[in-house]
Amino acid sequence: MNNVREIYQSKLGSATDALKLVRDGDFIIVPSGVGEPPQLLTALSEHRTNFRDVKVGQILALRKYGYFDASTVQHVRHVAFFFGPASRPGGQAGWIDFLPNYFGEIPRLIEQNNIPADVVFSMASPMDEHGYFALSLGTDYTMAAVAKARSVILEVNANVPFTHGQCHVHISQVSALIESSDAILEVGLPVIGPVQAAIGKYVAEMIGDGATLQIGYGAIPDAVVIQLAEKHDLGVHTEMIGDGILSLVSCGAVTNQKKNFHKGKMLATFALGSQKLYRFMHHNPQLEMHPVSYTNDPAIAGQNDNLMTINASLQIDLLGQCGSESLGNCPYSGTGGQSDFVRAANRSKGGKSFIVLPSTAKNDTISRIVPALANGTHISTSKNDVNYVVTEFGVAQLRGKTYRQRAEELISIAHPNFRGELRAALNKM
Repeated sequence: MNNVREIYQSKLGSATDALKLVRDGDFIIVPSGVGEPPQLLTALSEHRTNFRDVKVGQILALRKYGYFDASTVQHVRHVAFFFGPASRPGGQAGWIDFLPNYFGEIPRLIEQNNIPADVVFSMASPMDEHGYFALSLGTDYTMAAVAKARSVILEVNANVPFTHGQCHVHISQVSALIESSDAILEVGLPVIGPVQAAIGKYVAEMIGDGATLQIGYGAIPDAVVIQLAEKHDLGVHTEMIGDGILSLVSCGAVTNQKKNFHKGKMLATFALGSQKLYRFMHHNPQLEMHPVSYTNDPAIAGQNDNLMTINASLQIDLLGQCGSESLGNCPYSGTGGQSDFVRAANRSKGGKSFIVLPSTAKNDTISRIVPALANGTHISTSKNDVNYVVTEFGVAQLRGKTYRQRAEELISIAHPNFRGELRAALNKM
């Protein structure tokens, strides 16, 4: 104990001191969401003009730090693996870069040097008596980066939970440490309206007792969660753990006892929610945080029988192609784990994948079910993978269907105002 504590003290310093480990041309890996270290990224922002051609790679940036600045991208530039609130405007304007990926494959891209990992900046829990920290808020691809990086810099915060799983970094792997005590950023549940509730009801009716859940972020996935409270012995194998899943644990719907893979355990790779969620995660034997290459690998996640995966899309065409991450050629988010889990559910015995979306946008003036995706749309999930598509008007089941059959299925769940023109377009096509 004394030895690891002495090593800890020898590596402890200020954020400005830690920046001395960053070199011009470095690629800095930062975890997803609330795993991003605010003091380190604030210091990098304040000193950004001291660097040249430094890149920061991250999925789902939440805070707009000073380095999100079009005028200083030659010094420090953001590279988005998935656009979040902070990075989306710069991505749409063209001064933030985008790196296409499947979330589950980012660790492999790092391991194979397709994505550089010179430095890691990460939030971490306090060190335990054996010298280990937990990267519990964003285990994701960060563990792969830790194994490759020249310098690993941790922002240790007493509010970060210490969790079980493959999420631990030893003091011997760490180059520098800083300490902070700020509350972890909270991300509230989305607002659920009648359309989202109707979609949630359709999906919930198709999920039986004992199913294992993967639930994405958004109003519709959370609308599903609300309607699962009366289910029994549900399990969790997901990428994101949030307050929706926590509510199912609290009411007794999630027990993980019927899981045939990691029985009795919930698996996730990053967290996004409230202080209550972060406290729930701390030393909780029910929960394990694993790298995204484990949670999102379809061959691994698909070992869960009755895996139900729920993910949102922006648009779908009559062939069944999902445009979930852009509006035409204007980027909005990223592929994330959608395709990973659609494929996992297709492999699962008794599994079902649900793509959920409102039938319209802009006050019922635009159909989200379209004859063909707009020019430049980024296709997130292919026609060969999509199975169930759900709107507030019902459920379309596509796998095993011909082009015309699946088009008819999709037209049947489109908004009634657009069904005639969709059918006319189908006949013309």
